[in-house]
Amino acid sequence: MVFSSVLFLFRFLPVFMLCYFVAPQRIKNFILLLGSLFFYAWGEPVYVVLMLFSTISDYLHGELIERHRGSRKAKALLVSSILINLLLLGFFKYADFLIRTFNGAAGTAIPLLNLPLPIGISFYTFQTMSYTIDVYRGEARAQKNLLDFGVFVTMFPQLIAGPIVKYRHIADKLHDRRTDVESVSYGLKRFVTGLAKKVLIANNMGALWTEIAAMNYTEMSVAAAWLGVVAYAFQIYFDFSGYSDMAIGLGACLGFSFPENFDYPYISSSITEFWRRWHISLGSWFREYVYIPLGGNRKGLARQLFNILIVWLLTGIWHGAGWNFLFWGLWFAVFLILEKAFWSKALSHLPKLVGHLYACVVVLIGWVFFAVERTDGILEYLSAMTGLNGAGLYSEQSLYLGGEYIILLIISAIAATPVFSCLIKRLRALGTGYSIALYRLGEKVFPALLLLLSIAYIVEASYNPFLYFRF
Repeated sequence: MVFSSVLFLFRFLPVFMLCYFVAPQRIKNFILLLGSLFFYAWGEPVYVVLMLFSTISDYLHGELIERHRGSRKAKALLVSSILINLLLLGFFKYADFLIRTFNGAAGTAIPLLNLPLPIGISFYTFQTMSYTIDVYRGEARAQKNLLDFGVFVTMFPQLIAGPIVKYRHIADKLHDRRTDVESVSYGLKRFVTGLAKKVLIANNMGALWTEIAAMNYTEMSVAAAWLGVVAYAFQIYFDFSGYSDMAIGLGACLGFSFPENFDYPYISSSITEFWRRWHISLGSWFREYVYIPLGGNRKGLARQLFNILIVWLLTGIWHGAGWNFLFWGLWFAVFLILEKAFWSKALSHLPKLVGHLYACVVVLIGWVFFAVERTDGILEYLSAMTGLNGAGLYSEQSLYLGGEYIILLIISAIAATPVFSCLIKRLRALGTGYSIALYRLGEKVFPALLLLLSIAYIVEASYNPFLYFRF
């Protein structure tokens, strides 16, 4: 059940919201838990059991860790909790990949498990791991109420694709939260903005990428290859940031404040800056629970660079079981290490435009590793981007597709920058009657227009994937 579907928008969400807001305060968490379990079970009823097991396991571990805090037993309990989470994640996400790799290396024929990946397992596993770690560190109190903890783990707005929420940031809201007209209004506008990003931009950019990705890479022109990867870059950004906007908006309607997950990453002038702006909650998680515990930047430059390499190997693996994700993590690790070592100083002396072009090229090449799963396909696509396949700079098909999508590409490029948010802030800051009237008109009309266009697209369209559901 995806957010951008008739089922969610016109059946699940209205019924859930009605039940939630009509219910007394003391049973709102019960309604939220039931709604979240139903939401998850709609697509994967069997794996609800897995999620509940993970929830109960970490709830009990948190209780015991707090009871024995400061002792060796607490540390053993923490290790137990982490191992259980990682074993579950590893079994369902990586077992088939490891079997295929071993079969290929050893020439054996171990049968594949062919297990479907539980939706959102990477996200809710990281959330529950952060909980037990924070309890062990004394940065959070163990939750005594299993129902409240279940809400933290299963909350449907951000359950299946983030943002990754740390328990300590919403602990108080789990048992004492209020909603008002202002927060609901903000939440609905944020949800509509994310919905429009998803269905009006990401889906159409995805259609362009799908058409180009189906071509023969050995015969693909340079223009077609770059057009394809630009389309994929816009698709994955508006797909994922759109989902995050919808999650944050729904959270606000329910009385929660979820962390921001994107901050216009495509305006970055370095790879370091890009990863401070992209999937912020995941970067924060790895920094707090992996990079800093490894020593961070406290043990010299060589150790810091090694820590960056480890974090990015894990980041690549987190995204999926495939060599392409490992290569993707290594690709960015190389540039982050180089920037940390000396490139950042060199970039600071160059015009900002140069740094921006450098970051764009590195990121776009990185998306090839992410989007193309076959290793030979990655090499063929990179050859097409550089013209090494001999197919020429452009073709009739690349010119046709470029002409067909040029308006949407321009809209996507503008929407990926803070132009609109700066314009809104400017109108509010002017304070004149004309500017305030224009701001108020846009505040009411623009979201309604986006909603109508999005609904019209959803009703008519058949192409409606969410890329990050598979992670």
